[in-house]
Amino acid sequence: MIYFPDQLETLHGNYQMCKLLEYENKYYKQGYKYIIGLDEAGRGPMAGELVVAGVIFPKGFYDERIYDSKQLSKKKREQMYDIIIENALAYHIEIISVEDVDRLNVYSASQKGMEKCVEVLKREKLFALTDAMPLHDIEHLAIIKGDALSMSIGAASILAKVTRDRLMEEYALQYPGYGFEKHKGYVTKAHKEALQRLGPCPIHRKSFKPVQMVLQEQMSLDI
Repeated sequence: MIYFPDQLETLHGNYQMCKLLEYENKYYKQGYKYIIGLDEAGRGPMAGELVVAGVIFPKGFYDERIYDSKQLSKKKREQMYDIIIENALAYHIEIISVEDVDRLNVYSASQKGMEKCVEVLKREKLFALTDAMPLHDIEHLAIIKGDALSMSIGAASILAKVTRDRLMEEYALQYPGYGFEKHKGYVTKAHKEALQRLGPCPIHRKSFKPVQMVLQEQMSLDI
């Protein structure tokens, strides 16, 4: 179900009781006008871009189906992706290249991606909620497992995850044999076997140890 503030106030206190809006409500009460949820997808994979998303909903908007993307099926994530975009006051999706992930390291790239989302969506009296990521010079709260505790962060996790999965499915056609459509670039047994067999392709992260090991093997054979 989707509720807006005028409806929530009639639902026997559900507006105050809703755990997924606990952090949003806290900072609205402190005088902030807008809350942005921030999350990423793709910190762990050894191939493919890192995707970061930011979402701002209208004050009081609530949809009980918006939750941590990892807990949703692919079909449900796709459905919620469209619902989030239709109902968000504003959103931004930042795609960080493999080269930047290698250059910055994945932690710093995630942080910079979130800060870029805030910059793009910046407005008066904005407060950021992140999934365990501290930010620089931005009023924010970093919440451990925030994608399961804040609807705004959960929404960002869905936008980031769906966007990245779509990218990896396109790469599966461009670079056949690696199985990107299945493991999405994560370090699985099948992915490591394909990497060993085929060698790294242009979207493999050279700073990640399994890729480094194969590159070193190739270099030793060339000597």
